[in-house]
Amino acid sequence: MYSKYIFKGEKRSMLSQQTIDIVKSTAPVLADKGNEITTVFYKNMFNSHPELLNIFNRTNQKKGRQQTALANTVYAAATYIDQLHVLLPVVKQIAHKHRSLAVKPEHYPIVGEYLLGAIKQVLGDAATEDILQAWAEAYGVIADVFISVEQEMYNQAGWEGYRLFTVSDKVKESDSITSFYLKPIDGEKLSSFLPGQYVTVRTSVPSEQYLMN
Repeated sequence: MYSKYIFKGEKRSMLSQQTIDIVKSTAPVLADKGNEITTVFYKNMFNSHPELLNIFNRTNQKKGRQQTALANTVYAAATYIDQLHVLLPVVKQIAHKHRSLAVKPEHYPIVGEYLLGAIKQVLGDAATEDILQAWAEAYGVIADVFISVEQEMYNQAGWEGYRLFTVSDKVKESDSITSFYLKPIDGEKLSSFLPGQYVTVRTSVPSEQYLMN
């Protein structure tokens, strides 16, 4: 598809003013067509890489929340591509979710390829070679920011990926709240946590081919 535009693993230099100007000029059309682009993006990517369903919330997909969230992120990236520090709080929030779902650096080239493909598919001839190349460069820089932030989170977490736990206790706190106490099967220590943090639970549903988060 459009992998020729995606930088894979090289260190990326700062964006040129021309690239910034092109990306920022696409912000209005992304505001108008963003949801359509992200809907096509997810459809095409999952058709080619169904294994990625393992790291996406199927309910959010069906209700369109994931598509809207990504559309808003892409629009924000176009608007603030020359001020990426403005996006850092949002990047960290998204990165926490990515880290909880074991998103890896190797996933980013796949996302980039299908995002560019969706932009081309939806915008047609309006998505010129210059626009696609500018977005490829911009995506590469943004992906590097996410990868760097997420790697720092992985380093701080104490372990990567999923661990097996057993339910050691179950306490009914009220009519609507039940506490489950989990104990790691490997017996190793848990990393520290803060009150209010969430944990991702993955399970296999007999009727589903892919795991549910």
